[in-house]
Amino acid sequence: MTMADQPLSIFQVAGRAMSAQLVRMNTTASNLANVGQVATTEAQAYRTQKPVFRTAFDAASGMSTVDVENVVAAGEGPTKRYDPGNPMADADGNIWESAVDETRELVDMMETARTYQNNVEVMQTAKQLITQTLNLGRS
Repeated sequence: MTMADQPLSIFQVAGRAMSAQLVRMNTTASNLANVGQVATTEAQAYRTQKPVFRTAFDAASGMSTVDVENVVAAGEGPTKRYDPGNPMADADGNIWESAVDETRELVDMMETARTYQNNVEVMQTAKQLITQTLNLGRS
């Protein structure tokens, strides 16, 4: 039996979910760091980043887990604004401002933190159950 044929443990499933949420948290932090950033051209302007998750079913254990398949630009494109006094303005006096929705990103961050914490609790509960089971054998 190879390692690939071995069923995933609850620790591996929760760990993979935590890794996926970490990517989500990092992209959200990057988005928040770029709220209101401006650029000279639309191509240079920051675009909101979102991870794309993929469900993976483990037939050996009968459990599903999640992986990050990709990180993509999502949401609205940058907004063109006339601001001739801005040093980033083009020859026509326009700048391109990132269209990051700060409220949405903060909600995503809270949701991500909760999901991550839920997976920490799954691991802690599984550890406690294993420890209690081992202690039963010693009694």
